[in-house]
Amino acid sequence: GLPADVSKGNIILIDDGLIELHVEEVVNGTDIVCKVINGGLLGQKKGVNVPNVSIRLPAITDKDKDDILFAIEQGYDFIAASFVRNAACIQEIKEILWSHDCDIPVIAKIENAEGIANIDEIIKVSDGIMVARGDMGVEIPAQDVPHIQKMIIKKCNAAYKPVITATQMLDSMMRNPRPTRAEVTDVANAIYDGTDAVMLSGETAQGKYPLEAVKMMAQVAETTEQHLDLHLLENAKLHSRRGISSAVSNAAVSTAASLNAKAIICPTMSGFTARLISKLKPAQTIIGASPNEDVLRKMQLYWGVRPLKTAQERSSDMIFQHAIDVAENAGYIEEGDTVVMTGGVATSPTSSRRGLTNMIRVQSV
Repeated sequence: GLPADVSKGNIILIDDGLIELHVEEVVNGTDIVCKVINGGLLGQKKGVNVPNVSIRLPAITDKDKDDILFAIEQGYDFIAASFVRNAACIQEIKEILWSHDCDIPVIAKIENAEGIANIDEIIKVSDGIMVARGDMGVEIPAQDVPHIQKMIIKKCNAAYKPVITATQMLDSMMRNPRPTRAEVTDVANAIYDGTDAVMLSGETAQGKYPLEAVKMMAQVAETTEQHLDLHLLENAKLHSRRGISSAVSNAAVSTAASLNAKAIICPTMSGFTARLISKLKPAQTIIGASPNEDVLRKMQLYWGVRPLKTAQERSSDMIFQHAIDVAENAGYIEEGDTVVMTGGVATSPTSSRRGLTNMIRVQSV
């Protein structure tokens, strides 16, 4: 427990650092005597951080296991794991899921120095990353958070993994109906960095203006995206080194830009094609078309992707045509528009090689 990990001179921070305690002594290995440096009102279920101290806690507690089983029973779309220190933390969760024949995507929340140090291995085994800046800014020096945020987002983009930027994005809207200009700029800069999603927490869970906060976040995101340089594929060489799927996706985005296409349509059984296209940030609307409800919900996290339900078809021609029909009915495209479609054998339910994007088709609606 905590008394075994801390020692005299350590700093204990509570509630994202609002309350600061100085450890004076540890008594009998069970009690910690502290001096209050910065006091305050301590609410329920507030976080405790001990900067620069490795707390020896199990990655998965019994309560966590119960929660994972509940998530499986209820059909949750995502599981977010807090204070992920290394790849083993994520693998332990996935083993529980696999043992119950379940593949709920697992999001790793990066919140401490150990997680930052092991970010490459964590990204590799996770289905997405959350830059959880609240606890991170307490566990490491606050001035280090901005460049750590940019580094993690860049690595996730290179690995084609969705990344969420979270915590205190519109914090003042917990109390006020309008955000500070610094907060608006913070949200915009996360989008410029390449984040797939921005997340509210206390603003909607405890704040006085939850609806206003959501509306403001959406407005900032929509306005910022109008000013992104969506045609510059600065990492084209990186993408082309990653095999057939990435090269085909890169070509699809370039083709759509050259033809000024209205949309890029991605029929997919797994969401893989839509994820590849999303990371290339095309100017066109990305249609993620799938008959799989789980995949449709998963694609909600991908930048720029509009998930649409399609029927399960067998031939590529039928799959692409049905995707066009659904996109047209949804109002994303209309007669006379040019669309670029990309997918491959992954769209065929009878294929043994799902997950390979190897086809581009250009068509007028």
